[in-house]
Amino acid sequence: MHVDLTGHHVAITDSLRSYVNEKVQRIERHFDQITDAHMVLTVEKLVHRAEATLKLRGSSVFADVEAGDMYAAIDQLTDKLDRQVRKFKEKSTNHHAREGRHSSEVLAEAIALEA
Repeated sequence: MHVDLTGHHVAITDSLRSYVNEKVQRIERHFDQITDAHMVLTVEKLVHRAEATLKLRGSSVFADVEAGDMYAAIDQLTDKLDRQVRKFKEKSTNHHAREGRHSSEVLAEAIALEA
């Protein structure tokens, strides 16, 4: 996955970049179909803002957070994105496969009882 990190009125240091990459890797552990991530870090007076767009297979997820500290904003942003990605993953799984397997097991038991 490619992570594009930009900053408005804030310098993107190596420690900040490695922190963001570490947090994004945690999201990627839950769903490996993430192809691209674009994050924007902004500082306006005392408000630190982090926003991100993740490109998923066939969709995209957006979140933004404002906090008093940049690292806290990144933490809250990754938590929010993680919830959204897990929800997308849950929606995209085929729940009918479980129902089909269950009904075939019931049918096999019924045939075994008749014999």
